Amino acid sequence: MAFAETFKALSDPVRRQILELLKQGPLSAGDIGSHFNMTGATISYHLKMLKQADLIFESREKNFIYYQLNTTVLEEIMLWISELKGGNSDVENEQ
Repeated sequence: MAFAETFKALSDPVRRQILELLKQGPLSAGDIGSHFNMTGATISYHLKMLKQADLIFESREKNFIYYQLNTTVLEEIMLWISELKGGNSDVENEQ
């Protein structure tokens, strides 16, 4: 996993809000866009950035595309941060 892409995607407040929306379950781009005052093209851009970072994935049903949270990447980030924290605690305990 490329942490740089992931953290870049997470750095934008709109993309974080989209992830919050997707916690409730899959949504179409139109459903996501209805929560924001921005163009469909802008929503598509944010969805593209989230997909490139593997934070979301899409599935197709007939003529609709639904976006869903990819919790695997978030779990990898949490594990990495947890290991960093653990590494710092070990250094502090040795001193």
